[in-house]
Amino acid sequence: MSHYDLIIIGSGPSGRSAAIQAGKLKRRVLVIDRKGRVGGVSVHTGTIPSKTLRETVLNLSGWRERSFYGRSYRVKQEIKAEDLKGRLHMTLDHEVDVLEHQFNRNHVETLHGVAHFIDANTIEVETEAGESTTLTADKFLISTGTKTYRPDYIPFNGTTILDSDEFLDMAQIPRSLIVVGAGVIGVEYASMFAALDIDVTLIEPRDTFLDFIDKAIIQDFTHQIKENGVDLRLGSAIETVEDAGDHVEVTLENGRHIRSEMLLFAAGRMGATDKLNPDAAGLETDHRGRIEVDRKTYQTSAPHIYAAGDVIGHPSLASTSGQQGRVAACHALDTPTLGESAWFPYGIYSVPEISTCGMSEEEMQEREIPYEIGEARFRETSRGHIMGLEHGMLKMLVSLKTRRVLGVQIVGEGATELIHIAQAVLNLKGTVDYFVQNTFNYPTLAEAYKIAGLDAFNRMPIPDEFKTPKKKSKK
Repeated sequence: MSHYDLIIIGSGPSGRSAAIQAGKLKRRVLVIDRKGRVGGVSVHTGTIPSKTLRETVLNLSGWRERSFYGRSYRVKQEIKAEDLKGRLHMTLDHEVDVLEHQFNRNHVETLHGVAHFIDANTIEVETEAGESTTLTADKFLISTGTKTYRPDYIPFNGTTILDSDEFLDMAQIPRSLIVVGAGVIGVEYASMFAALDIDVTLIEPRDTFLDFIDKAIIQDFTHQIKENGVDLRLGSAIETVEDAGDHVEVTLENGRHIRSEMLLFAAGRMGATDKLNPDAAGLETDHRGRIEVDRKTYQTSAPHIYAAGDVIGHPSLASTSGQQGRVAACHALDTPTLGESAWFPYGIYSVPEISTCGMSEEEMQEREIPYEIGEARFRETSRGHIMGLEHGMLKMLVSLKTRRVLGVQIVGEGATELIHIAQAVLNLKGTVDYFVQNTFNYPTLAEAYKIAGLDAFNRMPIPDEFKTPKKKSKK
């Protein structure tokens, strides 16, 4: 029976980060993953594939050039599923190669198979070859991520009715598509396939969507995706889904019918803990298979077992998962380390992109913080003109009391890159004065920060240090 300092179950962003950190600390570490290749959902069916697909769609469709050359402009006239998959497989192979190299360089051992706890200190792994091996460790990290939610009322068939994991393996691009679920995954796929001039219907049973995003940004985003061809159906749940062979027929509770060639079900994910046998280790999961942890150390109710990444729930981002894995590994191996910063960015890789950091206007109001707003439209920047951007905006929220920037929301081209300027200023407790005083490269989209900063600055009370002192009377 082999014994390790740390066994990590799952090789997604949190498992990867934890393993490399443990390797650099010269500990004996093992990573177990059920897939034939390392990387987890993030590399094989989630983050990397969907973002690669988005970039391929925008390039082949000529999306970014249409404001100059017309809506009918396309780089490739007929785009097939093979065109989308070609770049996808090249990217995934590269990601796996880099990860395997990192593991080898840091002496991280790997084992492919399905792991489950026998007791709190022992796991059994069933390999793809049908063999089983028993392992022990001083500490464990669960980073199994999530799996797709597949309700019984959806007749999944792997060809025309798919979940988000199966969607990437489609045999051909449909002429029409229904997307169920206006969460991050559903919004991303719906908007990118609309960019291929496919008829897309996005169904969400709630009256709103992406509620954690500032409402003004969602209003602007909603306008853009509708203009791009997404038929957004809010406020009515699905009653039935029928596989009619050559098409899919959906009936909504409000009586409306929608027909399309393909349906993507993207309404939620579940923690991938069903085969882990957490009860044997003294662990409990919630109704969605997630594990509760101490959010500072990522310890579970069993002190020697840690969990990180999507399996612990919100915020379920690849970026935050990597940070969680590193912190968990350091704590598990009794190594002091820096914690996580207070503010982190959200990125939604839709068409157009959305990214936020800090508080929304609604949160500012809930906390009763007096604030001012600064806004900038990308079309107000010279770089926006050069790129042919007709849409896109940056919204900045500033405290009237402290002048600190407390939130930035961006919708439009490059939003997920631009947001890191806001992240730095927020975490360093910077004020709106930073954007007024500093010079930005010209022409850039980052100039939107300067415009938004001035917009807020010019409507705020003048600070005392800026006021000209009154001359004393000679009397």
